[in-house]
Amino acid sequence: MKAMVLGAGVGTRLEPITNFIPKPLVPVANRPVVDHIVDLLQKHGFTQLTCNVHYLADKMQEHFASKKDVEVTLRYEEQLTGDAGGVRACRQFLDDDTFIVIMGDLLTDADLSKILEEHKRKKAVATIAVKSIEDVSRFGVVVRDSEGFITDFQEKPSKQEARSNQISTGIYMLEPEVFNHIPQTGMYGFGRQLFPLLVERGCPVLGVE
Repeated sequence: MKAMVLGAGVGTRLEPITNFIPKPLVPVANRPVVDHIVDLLQKHGFTQLTCNVHYLADKMQEHFASKKDVEVTLRYEEQLTGDAGGVRACRQFLDDDTFIVIMGDLLTDADLSKILEEHKRKKAVATIAVKSIEDVSRFGVVVRDSEGFITDFQEKPSKQEARSNQISTGIYMLEPEVFNHIPQTGMYGFGRQLFPLLVERGCPVLGVE
């Protein structure tokens, strides 16, 4: 199965570390975080991988060129176009079956197989891996119905205004159909644009914890 790692971002919140190292190569337990991500993807059967690169792209290229145990197709973006825009740039690679998108700076042991199983079982067009936390004020909040389908979103609400304690984790299971809802050009994001649009259009968007 296919997966895309989002690896093009600048990583300003991690400065000064990211002045010299792209976000996915920041070490965690003496290994670049992207290596932990690739291990997780392969463990769950996602073995056909692509990654968009932009900031310090040469370092990303060098890193993957040195790895003999994994093959990743890199897509260079001359201009950043948002996370959904980055996935759009890799449409030719992804546009034939269900695929997963994961942030390139995410350290997680999420059960990707469970997310895929629920995505397929409930026939979702998009599935967002969600997590319950106490303070949601720095995250995108999802509101789900009794079946787990997402009915609304809140972007970084205060604790008092939040209508849920569940947040998006930056792991998305998607059907190629989503490309029909992404503009062909320009900046475009998942959390503020694509997912709310899918819900508005009546497409089944699932949340899996």
